[in-house]
Amino acid sequence: MNKPEVISIDGVNYRRSDTVQSLAQNEGLDYVVIRSRDSGCHAGYLKSRNDQSVTLVQSRRLWYWDGASSLSQLAMEGVKKPENCKFPCEVAEIEVLGVCEIIKATATARESINSVETWEQK
Repeated sequence: MNKPEVISIDGVNYRRSDTVQSLAQNEGLDYVVIRSRDSGCHAGYLKSRNDQSVTLVQSRRLWYWDGASSLSQLAMEGVKKPENCKFPCEVAEIEVLGVCEIIKATATARESINSVETWEQK
């Protein structure tokens, strides 16, 4: 059975999350891992950059990771222990100020980051 890519509820269109990621990739956006001075680390597609601020789409905050010794290793290899990581829900778009590091991530790292289950407070 084919799954619809978009459904409409009360005049609002909703797109399946697995198709949204491919849209960002198709637009040629780089998947990056960033560090900011005030809001920590994030991973997502780099929509724009202006001096020390970036706009990311389909972004996850990297609150805690296990199985990578540094942000650089995480961006290159992903995490080795995804069950121990704490990555909250993905946000559609975020502007992050005070960015001091931008690392283009590999496809392996992107898949690893996206495979981590959403962490939330209960």
